[in-house]
Amino acid sequence: MRFLFAAFITILSLFYFLPFAIAFYKKRVNTGAIFALNLFLGWTLIGWVISLVWALKVEHTI
Repeated sequence: MRFLFAAFITILSLFYFLPFAIAFYKKRVNTGAIFALNLFLGWTLIGWVISLVWALKVEHTI
């Protein structure tokens, strides 16, 4: 039972920090800001969605 609970918490944590993982993988300029937004406001659905959209947004370089 403990193993299932630990696995469940691990899966939830990975899903919670998915926007940060995407930003880190794509080497975004604002990865730290995306992490902070995800950490502090990710528990609200709107904060998590905003950080996910920010991580997936295409960056244009001039």
